[in-house]
Amino acid sequence: MRFEPYHIDGADRPSRWLVTCDHAANTVPDFVNGGDLGLPPEDMARHIAYDPGALGVARALAEALNGPMIGSNFSRLVIDPNRGEDDPTLLMKLYDGSIIPANRHAGPVERETRLTRLYRPYHAALAELAARRDDTIIVSVHSFTRQLRGRLPRPWHVGILYADDTRLTAPLLARLGKEADICTGDNEPYTGRLPGDAIDRHALRHGRPNALIELRNDLIAHHEDQLHWAKRLAPMLQEAADIARV
Repeated sequence: MRFEPYHIDGADRPSRWLVTCDHAANTVPDFVNGGDLGLPPEDMARHIAYDPGALGVARALAEALNGPMIGSNFSRLVIDPNRGEDDPTLLMKLYDGSIIPANRHAGPVERETRLTRLYRPYHAALAELAARRDDTIIVSVHSFTRQLRGRLPRPWHVGILYADDTRLTAPLLARLGKEADICTGDNEPYTGRLPGDAIDRHALRHGRPNALIELRNDLIAHHEDQLHWAKRLAPMLQEAADIARV
């Protein structure tokens, strides 16, 4: 059976919202080193291999917004769909203290195989979904770990990432700032400026309003937590879009 590099929920949902989950899975396809990157199971269950909890939030958020959701079916360690093709971290060899054995000596041929069979089909499908309407808004859902090895704990519950287009993120940050129980990061714990990433490729270059939402993964570890955050974020996103008049 042919490996499918992505899955789509609600392809026929009519709203302008498109929810993406670039790091939805920790799967290693059989054609990549026999389906094993050489990491122990505990590493493949960590944030280095995928974004724990993000897929559940993305699915529930898309349903609440009545729009489609696309998620990857392969681990970010196989090839990272949230990087440009020329990004040196496209195939990670070391991540948060763990060496990725199957990537250490991955050369141009292996890189091209992963691009052709995984990365490019994912982006082609995402581009098709984004182009289904002229007024698409893209929301990308990710998660982050509370503490990287050897680093201080991160205080944020949610981070809103953006680059040059702040039409949606500015009112969204303002709305989240009214929530006394949420510690919100403004371009934290990462910056949203990464040329060639998925938002740059599918939103910024086409003038589409967008936001990248990072949720701390210990807060979305369970299904009910994922539903809770989706239910809470959906009206905030709609309110932000209404304020921005996008």
